[in-house]
Amino acid sequence: MSGNTRGILFALLAYGIYSTHDVVVKYLGADYSSFQIVFFSVLFGFPLTSVMLMRDAKPGTLIPVHPWWMLARTLFTVTANGCAFFAFSVLPLADAYSIFFATPLLITVISIPLLGEKVRLHRWIAICVGLAGVGIVLNPGGAALTVGHVAAMVAAFCGAFAAVIVRKIGSEERSVVMLLYPMMANFLLMGVVMIILPRSYTPVEGLNMLGFALIATLSICGMLCVIQAYKAGEAAIVAPMQYSQIIWATFYGAVFFDQLPGWNVALGAGLIIASGIYIVWREAGKGRTSQQPVLRTRNRIGTPSTPRAGRVMRMQGDN
Repeated sequence: MSGNTRGILFALLAYGIYSTHDVVVKYLGADYSSFQIVFFSVLFGFPLTSVMLMRDAKPGTLIPVHPWWMLARTLFTVTANGCAFFAFSVLPLADAYSIFFATPLLITVISIPLLGEKVRLHRWIAICVGLAGVGIVLNPGGAALTVGHVAAMVAAFCGAFAAVIVRKIGSEERSVVMLLYPMMANFLLMGVVMIILPRSYTPVEGLNMLGFALIATLSICGMLCVIQAYKAGEAAIVAPMQYSQIIWATFYGAVFFDQLPGWNVALGAGLIIASGIYIVWREAGKGRTSQQPVLRTRNRIGTPSTPRAGRVMRMQGDN
């Protein structure tokens, strides 16, 4: 079996696991606030992720080299995760994924001022096509937007900003610093919100507590599979596998929530996916770009309980 084939299989497994993770989030979201779900999923994810963070052998302290950029990335990451969990809880999974798939398009645009990227006509056309797809998903026949759609868009924007900031300062910051601050912020800020807004906390029944633990477990398993996928295969081959989540979303939505994507979601998702794949392949072309902001981004919105795969690979010397 070739390396790319192994990479594809690991990636498909990873995004299947992530989709199952999102089903559990959606199920728990019917009874618990997104603040509470993020808080407990991070809490259960701490033991194993702490072991991973301890593997960083690069000398230094936990003080960021770029504190203001680190603060901005942390705030964007916390906002993205909270909004993503809320979107999962109130939107059909296919709708949420379709909007999240716009993140590579936004990364490409944001990389122009922050990374000095040059985006030529071909990629601008792809961006416009993809954003038109987002518009189709968001506004079917003039229907009013819901809070869930807005939350999904905020998650996509914040996730894109966080990813570009990583590309900007990642080579100068310790991986453990890049990983630790967002996780701690997710845990502490969500805890503070639940104290300030008592209605955002609901006493947890025993079986549902297992659901929070399952979210963290699935997140860790998915992240480990993503790492294996990028170790085995070429990034340009592995990266588009994230779009397989739309298949899982359709299946899970029909089986567990009696939800099927409408024509607008199918059409819009098709345009977004096509434009995203085109941008990835353009970046994969030799000499296309020095930064490769999309191709080098291995993050996924809505998994606050685990480190990001790219940073863990870097600690292991594989990135």
